[in-house]
Amino acid sequence: MTANGTTDARGAASDVAPWGARQWALLCVLSGNMLLDAVEVSVVLVALPTIGEAMDMPLLAVQSLMSGFALGFAALLLLGNRIAALCGRRRAYLGAMALFALASVIGGTTDSEAVLVATRVVKGCCAALTAPTGLAIISTAFRDGPQQRKAVSVYSMFGATGFTAGLLLSAALLESSWRWTLLFPAPLALVLLVFATRIVPHETGAGGRTPRLKPALLRNGRLLRSAVGAASLNGTYAGLLLITFQLQQRLGWSPWQSALGLLPACVPLMVTVPFAGRLVARWGADRLIALGALAPFLGCAYFLWSAPTGSYGAAVLPALVLVEAGFVLSFAALNMQATAGVRAAERGSAVPLYQTGVQLGGVVTLPLVALLLTTYQGERPALALITFISAVGLLAALTGPRTSEERE
Repeated sequence: MTANGTTDARGAASDVAPWGARQWALLCVLSGNMLLDAVEVSVVLVALPTIGEAMDMPLLAVQSLMSGFALGFAALLLLGNRIAALCGRRRAYLGAMALFALASVIGGTTDSEAVLVATRVVKGCCAALTAPTGLAIISTAFRDGPQQRKAVSVYSMFGATGFTAGLLLSAALLESSWRWTLLFPAPLALVLLVFATRIVPHETGAGGRTPRLKPALLRNGRLLRSAVGAASLNGTYAGLLLITFQLQQRLGWSPWQSALGLLPACVPLMVTVPFAGRLVARWGADRLIALGALAPFLGCAYFLWSAPTGSYGAAVLPALVLVEAGFVLSFAALNMQATAGVRAAERGSAVPLYQTGVQLGGVVTLPLVALLLTTYQGERPALALITFISAVGLLAALTGPRTSEERE
């Protein structure tokens, strides 16, 4: 920086300068892959009853199509940085996209239940590579500051939009065949792969050093509470969706009715993602996390209380809206709090650890909810379970210090 500050002026100008065509193309490819990952989750969600009926799969097996994806995602997250360092970000990203497309083809054409579930696990593993690697590429391709924040905001918005789009897309595809819900990602992934081979920057990274998971991270209160809170939120949400589909199947709802009935559980987050940072800056992470944990607990408790006689409008819809309110209020705040007390050098290990906790919420909750729905008559036992899980998130939000000592 010069004495008259001209270097700072040039730096500030570059932060707000318009992006070039190559930067936009790169962001569109990376965000497109994030959208595809989100669509992959929700498109199968609506198709679960149809797939279960077509392949004669009981509920406990059908839920593994959801939990299998989350399991693959969680299983590879902690190794993702190491793989990207050994192979290079570009190779890891392109390889995962190609494998994702192949798994989509196999899953959409197989008649084997075991193979179908295995492809879901593989696709979860692929997403565990492409999602964090995409963010890492953004961190180097866009200048730190306003440019990078804008790029991450666009990237996150595509993910939130993808979940909503997947619900509607699934209903449309199911009119033709349930297999299209599993096959459609293949051509889209291949198109993104073709563009990515030309746009994603060359960067070997082989032999690079990756952050090691230090035992001290497992004693970081803020990180652990954030992981527990996010796992509780994700587990509550996944369990509630499975219960909702069980009810809708009993009511004889069509795929379109099911998709439209779930829109209140995803549209609010899609709309508010661009403003999440401002929300945290205005109200503070701790307050939003507490409110974001209270809303799902109230929604699940109300659903549990009204389950015997409650209709979709009187019982299910309020629960879906309140659980979604939990995401709107606290999802960004949980992400920020997870690394607030972590040194910069350790964040490369802390983020995958936190994200693994998020995915484990669904991995643990979904089989238990399916087991309870299968074993007992009615939804009350399953609702009691997700109400308890939401209470764990609320307890995590309300306990622990709220001082700055953990940021040191």
